[in-house]
Amino acid sequence: MELKVWKETLEPYQMAVNELTVKFQHVIEEYHLRGEYCPIVGVSGRVKTISSILDKCRRKNIPVEEIEDQMYDIAGIRLIVQFVEDIEIAVQLIRKRTDMEIKEERDYVRHSKESGYRSYHMIIRYQVQTIEGPRTLYAEIQIRTLGMNFWAAIEHSLQYKYKESIPENISYKLLKAAQAIVVLDSEMSAVRGEIMDAQMSMQHQQQIVSDILETIHHLYKKTNRREVEKIEDEFYRVYQQNDIEKLERFARDLDLIAEGYEAQDAGM
Repeated sequence: MELKVWKETLEPYQMAVNELTVKFQHVIEEYHLRGEYCPIVGVSGRVKTISSILDKCRRKNIPVEEIEDQMYDIAGIRLIVQFVEDIEIAVQLIRKRTDMEIKEERDYVRHSKESGYRSYHMIIRYQVQTIEGPRTLYAEIQIRTLGMNFWAAIEHSLQYKYKESIPENISYKLLKAAQAIVVLDSEMSAVRGEIMDAQMSMQHQQQIVSDILETIHHLYKKTNRREVEKIEDEFYRVYQQNDIEKLERFARDLDLIAEGYEAQDAGM
């Protein structure tokens, strides 16, 4: 296959990766805007390189002209979650979507590979709009915890180095590391509630601070600069106390002040 033909073949897959990445990033943003805990903490995507496609064709005995029908991971999306429990939540989010059709699911979390590899895979059919019309193609979504992803990245590098014939002593160490990550994920799950509470509290505080600073910025346009500077100084004093209740109280009082100035402007 000529290079030009390769590029034309892979371009729709790059479109799919770009679109899917943005869509899952929007999922994260929507959770944050609602002030809710988001099961997904990271999104990335890639299109297989030509050399990777050719290597897989050789290993799986796939004719090059049949890659689009037999190779489901040309387009790949990776979702990173914090906890094992979040994998199922992410899976349910995908199952509810109407812009992608699930063809197949592979649970390597409950049923890990012999190497120790753990991840949840979903093969989807996804439609992109090209200048020649709609194209429906396959893409693979991998869902992993941070620990699983770290292990998989290392294993992938070693597979590349040793041409998928990793020495036995290294394979053994990889397996032991995979088992350690299972323990790590389990320990993290045991304190999942505490971690979620801490993260939500931090996110809540960040939102309050952002709202306060936005209101103060708005007040600079509405009233005497010296008065607003006093308010800003008071904000920094309250902030330094690291007391969320005092910060919330300050935000409520500031809203009342801002409403008062708005009422004055309306009465003029």
